[in-house]
Amino acid sequence: MSTIQTRAAVLRAMGAARPYADSRPLAIETVTLDPPGAGEVLVAIRAAGLCHSDLSVINGDRPRPMPMALGHEAAGVVEAVGPGVDDLNPGDHVVMVFMPSCGHCQPCAGGRPALCEPGAAANGRGELLGGGTRLHGEGGDLHHHLGCSAFADRAVVSRRSLVKVPKDLPFEHAALFGCAVLTGVGAVVNTAQVRAGQSVAVVGLGGVGLASVLGALASGAAPVVAVDLSEDKLALARSLGPVLTVNAADADAVEQVRALTNGGADVVLEMAGSVRALEAAWKMTKRGGTTVTAGLPPPEAALAVNVVNLVAEERTLKGSYIGTAIPSRDIPRYIQLFRDGRLPVDRLLTGVVALDDINAAFDALHAGEAVRTVVTFGD
Repeated sequence: MSTIQTRAAVLRAMGAARPYADSRPLAIETVTLDPPGAGEVLVAIRAAGLCHSDLSVINGDRPRPMPMALGHEAAGVVEAVGPGVDDLNPGDHVVMVFMPSCGHCQPCAGGRPALCEPGAAANGRGELLGGGTRLHGEGGDLHHHLGCSAFADRAVVSRRSLVKVPKDLPFEHAALFGCAVLTGVGAVVNTAQVRAGQSVAVVGLGGVGLASVLGALASGAAPVVAVDLSEDKLALARSLGPVLTVNAADADAVEQVRALTNGGADVVLEMAGSVRALEAAWKMTKRGGTTVTAGLPPPEAALAVNVVNLVAEERTLKGSYIGTAIPSRDIPRYIQLFRDGRLPVDRLLTGVVALDDINAAFDALHAGEAVRTVVTFGD
């Protein structure tokens, strides 16, 4: 197979001024894509979600090697497979997972593929799991975003970045399972291991946070309390089920959550990516409770914890990356819950845009006006 020409959203420098609709940090370029190598797959992208992880690269909060083709939450159709890929075929529908797992390192062997060491190293270098890049633009090679680079018509990715999904699942819904759902629901069921009847509070109602609300409801948590600055997002949370809400701007927001959960929630999940939000989440957690964070603030951000309280109150503070997931196990489970009506993931979708409109869509995400906007491609 010869090289392929494809359109992709390329970021050449971080820290552009807002509004992005004017500064246009993402340039829609025609780039060259190598054919899939050993253990790799060529995917025709059909839908790709805009996530705060993309936004944090654009604004410089999460430094990555430049230039880079962005996008990591996506679904599409297999077009071709490289040598050694014998369990996917052209025409299969797949969801991308932003942490490839080698299957052989110590975390992978221990059943924790979200912590794959070669996968994390490749993502940090902006390369595929097999090493190097498959994207080339004006001036040289382009780095891959989290092994996906999904804001493009086509992408070559590692087979270990893909999960096969049913063909009747709409692409704009399927895409959400690769990040928002995998991370948000996984933080509830895998990281926190929420049990029926436990109280849960979620701080930050972006796509991941609202997916956590859905996961808490599906797990039988009660009460479920949603916390955010946006009244629109709080209203959306209430519409998802029996959810209580607190506006984070209220001076007594922490006290409100503690009152609604009889002295503090059993589990509080921080999904805002803010140290201030995490501090509030810690204070909302009951004695003996668990505080979970999946937010990704800038690398220099630090949290001060009162060690006496940590010990004397038997508190737990846990990080959650990609929902402590085993993607090949969890994505099919979550899709089945969606089909059963117990995980209405489609409610998280707040807009569909074309690739050419992606910069303005990131303005809306930054302003808190969107939960999940999806770029769609093809038919």
